[in-house]
Amino acid sequence: MRGRKSMQETTKRPPVSVYAEMTPNPASMRFVSSRLLVQDGRLLEFRTPDEPTGVSPLAEHVFNLPFVTAVFISNNFITVTRNNSITWDLVQRELREYIQDYLNRDGRVVYEDAPSQALADANERATTHADAKGPDDEKIIRVLEEYIRPTVEGDGGHIAFKSFDDGIVTVSLRGSCSGCPSSMITLKQGIENLLKHEVPGVREVVAEEL
Repeated sequence: MRGRKSMQETTKRPPVSVYAEMTPNPASMRFVSSRLLVQDGRLLEFRTPDEPTGVSPLAEHVFNLPFVTAVFISNNFITVTRNNSITWDLVQRELREYIQDYLNRDGRVVYEDAPSQALADANERATTHADAKGPDDEKIIRVLEEYIRPTVEGDGGHIAFKSFDDGIVTVSLRGSCSGCPSSMITLKQGIENLLKHEVPGVREVVAEEL
């Protein structure tokens, strides 16, 4: 496994720099890379140490740390969720350097021969928008894409449309947003108000149960 090639070119790359950002979820931190980690549109979420095995060597590497409970990879960032055994003050700098050193030394994010089903499962865990069933669904997805998703991704998370029934919009939240009380407040105060304004008939926004 260690000898596998990755989807990323591993030679003659410029040095990679990584910086850390806090997220609305106190248990999650976003580490932003100066290079793209996965192609646009690909989302990878791993919630146990076994899930990235044979799929993502970067996630495998991060899960080697005993305090890591989840890894979310999108675009040029990786969001790491920790358990309560430590605080970010103790490990933030070391984890940033740990990720940066890996990207400069090895650089592999996804194995070239990763099973397609395993990649699909990792992407499905992160999830994409459900297919629109009508013009209201299309409007909701447009609002999420144009106004909400960039902000959520800036916080190290991901949001996707799941359904719109009887005035209730159901979305999925991943990365730093998943399981975070403040993300529920964001839903009610921000996303819900915006969708009510843009799409007549929207009464409420709820998060899909994991």
